[in-house]
Amino acid sequence: MRFTYLIAAACLAATPAIAQDGDVGKALYGQYCASCHGDDGTGAGPMAEYLNVKPADLTGLAAANDGEFPMLKAIHIIDGRTGVRAHGGPMPVFGDVFMEQGGHGAPYYTDVLATRGRVLSLATYLESLQK
Repeated sequence: MRFTYLIAAACLAATPAIAQDGDVGKALYGQYCASCHGDDGTGAGPMAEYLNVKPADLTGLAAANDGEFPMLKAIHIIDGRTGVRAHGGPMPVFGDVFMEQGGHGAPYYTDVLATRGRVLSLATYLESLQK
């Protein structure tokens, strides 16, 4: 039995982590963010003109933070930990969206890990958009 666990652990260790793949963040951005923030992150997506709150220019986050990309703040905004979300907010709560995609109804550990991976992938992609 222990041998089986060792083989499984070795296979997992040899598999690259999906959250570290830059294409994952780019794909998630294209699917969930580009319609409002634009393909280039400047806030000029095709839906921007229909929104009451103008989408943020995501390319200047580091410049507005003394040249340092605010990774933790970006993660919290994406997953919905900031703002008064009970009364609505200008942006969807993607932590909830990604958790619901797990399909378990109640939060399973694997759903939590997948959600955190997606949020991190998005934030890492946003970091790559900085001017």
